[in-house]
Amino acid sequence: MQQLLGVNVDHVATLRQARYREDPDNFNAEPDPVEAAKVALAAGADSITIHVRGDRRHLQDADAIRMRQEIKAPINLELGNTKEMLDLALKVRPEFACIVPETREEVTTEGGLDAAGRFDELRETIETLQKEGIKVSLFIDPDPEQVEASAKLGAEMIELHTGAFANAQGVQRQEEIERLKAAAILGESLEIQVNAGHGINYDNLRELDQVPHLTELNIGHSIVSRAIFVGFAQAVREIRELMNAYPHAR
Repeated sequence: MQQLLGVNVDHVATLRQARYREDPDNFNAEPDPVEAAKVALAAGADSITIHVRGDRRHLQDADAIRMRQEIKAPINLELGNTKEMLDLALKVRPEFACIVPETREEVTTEGGLDAAGRFDELRETIETLQKEGIKVSLFIDPDPEQVEASAKLGAEMIELHTGAFANAQGVQRQEEIERLKAAAILGESLEIQVNAGHGINYDNLRELDQVPHLTELNIGHSIVSRAIFVGFAQAVREIRELMNAYPHAR
């Protein structure tokens, strides 16, 4: 099986909100993240990732509901561990829910979830989602303690935070790759699906070929950025082609 591509369409909504933030019901509001999801799937994406943040800076609740109604492919809903977001997940009923850390001050999700330190509160959320047939992923840093805690919590998946890898250079970049490799190998040994995301782009993606057991990559900002120059469908096709060379595909 080839490596799976989840396309995050959050930043399509970011562009829309730049003009229509104060007028969310305007039927002329564009670009439409749901339409972007349809284009991504037609161009080779396997799933669509969306993140409705507490501050609603990009995707809105109505976007998530429409996404569920109009998109037949798997949806991965990223959410903060709050009652508000849990209620939304139960309403949208995505195939996957990825629990992420979230603060209002950050530009985008920075750093991984502390699965070990927030064990009890996460367990309650995970159990609630799983009872409704929603598979759970935890967005964590590539640290053994966090991988082991995720497995103990019963999450079906982890998404390794690749931001430190993407931001590192030279020797530090290779050190981050080694951290990702160790976390992925540990996750595989604990029988948990290993995904990765954050900061992955057309230039650094092939370096992740060194990391085994990566079932799915979730990529958003880089695709939206590339789409400005080549179009959304072509941007997805290009990243899909790069991923097809992953040497550890099953």
